[in-house]
Amino acid sequence: MKDIYRNPTLYYLLVPIIVGLWPLLVWTVYLPRAEDNWDSNKGQYLEAQIQIEEILAIDPDRLEFAGSADDEAEFEYARDVDRVARMCNILPANCSVNARPPRISSGQKSQTALVALGDIDITSFARFLSTMQLRWANLQCTQVDLTKKKGQKDKWDADLDFKYYY
Repeated sequence: MKDIYRNPTLYYLLVPIIVGLWPLLVWTVYLPRAEDNWDSNKGQYLEAQIQIEEILAIDPDRLEFAGSADDEAEFEYARDVDRVARMCNILPANCSVNARPPRISSGQKSQTALVALGDIDITSFARFLSTMQLRWANLQCTQVDLTKKKGQKDKWDADLDFKYYY
């Protein structure tokens, strides 16, 4: 049996057969599988396009910030919280911002702020929070305190702690 491995005739026959089978294997197995994957990915892409159009039909405000002129401007708590609060129909009297000075910790610059929202309904609060975090990826809400107003159906006071990483 060991003599078969030492015989060069085996290699002269085996190597061309394997080299000849490789294109046949690619043509019969790998190409059809790649075409199936391509068709599947194309179908998923078309489904995603339909879902994107549905989302934009339901919430067209998601694109409002995309074309804004001050897209390059640096994040500023007072200005940006006020803008989002107005967009979410929160009165300026019901929104206060207490921003602390920026700090550098472990080489990372960050700034914290306390945002207090008063007399808001839960829908406006949820829209405010999601819009803030959707618009600024480096903004994290570290704590939320919701307090229900007694005797009122859907009125809440909300205290949010934000941290923005520059």
